[in-house]
Amino acid sequence: MSDLFTRTEWFLKERFGMFIHWGLYAIPGRGEWVMSDERIPVDMYEQYFEQFNPVDYDPVKWVKAAKKAGMKYVVMTVKHHDGFCLFDSALTDYKSTNTVCKRDLTREFVDAVRAEGLKVGLYYSLIDWHHEDYPKYGDLIHPMRDNEAYKDNTYNFDNYLAYMHGQIKELCRNYGKIDILWFDYSYEHMRGETWHAKELMEMVRSLQPEVIIDNRLETSGEGGGSLLTANPTAWSGDFSSPEQIIPQEGIKNELGVSIPWEMCTTMNNTWGYTPNDIAYKPAALLIRKLVECVSKGGNMILNVGPDAKGNFNKQSMDTLEAIGEWMDKNAESIYSCGYADIDKPEWGRYTRNGNMIYAHVFEAPIGPLALTGVPVDQVKSMYRLADGVEVQRGDSWITKAYENILFACLGSIAHFTYPLPDEADTVIAIELKK
Repeated sequence: MSDLFTRTEWFLKERFGMFIHWGLYAIPGRGEWVMSDERIPVDMYEQYFEQFNPVDYDPVKWVKAAKKAGMKYVVMTVKHHDGFCLFDSALTDYKSTNTVCKRDLTREFVDAVRAEGLKVGLYYSLIDWHHEDYPKYGDLIHPMRDNEAYKDNTYNFDNYLAYMHGQIKELCRNYGKIDILWFDYSYEHMRGETWHAKELMEMVRSLQPEVIIDNRLETSGEGGGSLLTANPTAWSGDFSSPEQIIPQEGIKNELGVSIPWEMCTTMNNTWGYTPNDIAYKPAALLIRKLVECVSKGGNMILNVGPDAKGNFNKQSMDTLEAIGEWMDKNAESIYSCGYADIDKPEWGRYTRNGNMIYAHVFEAPIGPLALTGVPVDQVKSMYRLADGVEVQRGDSWITKAYENILFACLGSIAHFTYPLPDEADTVIAIELKK
């Protein structure tokens, strides 16, 4: 476990990242699972390979948007379940360098991320619906899972494993230092040593000793897998990856030790570009969910699905910009922060870094705000994090019924009611005596 916490030290400080789901599925625009959901055979799906030409692809713009939003690392899908590769693999012709664009899109991506000083993450699907030796009929999710024409299909899974391991080796060898490898995902018996996971991890660690890896060589994302045990397997990875859900109290192993985790979530309801999915989460909600993750000792990675030409759409850009405006003034309450060891207050959440406690106020009080759980006699100062303005204590106005509870005045008269300066999340910085 010591190696795990050494590798993830930077990850647990930076807290906020961008996920990018992009590939051929941006052309039909019905989500990254369209091949499976609509039972599309390989030969029919290859029409999108012939059409793929992202003329507007400029990863520098993507990365600058991520950085402006306060994100510290960026993870892109260099191969999703449909098997199409955004990198120049010597092991397949099904890659971006063989499309009309003739570009190694991964090379351009990693160069752009490093140029902005962010951490590089590559997502690689363990699943491959394009490869001839990946199981088809009877599989849980393969597009041809219930197609009788494939019932007697034969395949050599060892060939697929050699291909998969070979491509991961290419990524580890050919693209410089990789900070995150994001594998996806395991299901039913397709997990752990089915992937020759021990051998795979040994290879990855030999080539990229500092890379951190998610836990999906053995799980689908719902739980921590053997990371929750006292003695995780070699392929358990470095962090748990709950998807579209924030754990009730963070994630701890069976010894009660908090383990690294990251909640991955979408801006709307789909990962790949889906123009008809207009259910975008408000920026204020996403800010609060980031705070919730940090308050529980976790990270949040927020997804953007670029369109077929390589653009972030307006809704995504507007959301990133709004989050960035908040982060520009309040990032101190996110980076390097975690559990405050104080029960959740009714009005919001706490995060903490050393002797600094940050009260994230989501709901305006009537009168002064009760900062429950903060040690009254240890407070040195309080101020609004966004502008540095002093926040006065309201303890002297409160009756003895509320002794030993710290109160904050949001205005000059304690018992008046004031609107929150930031309706999404007004942060009060509380400095404790050292």
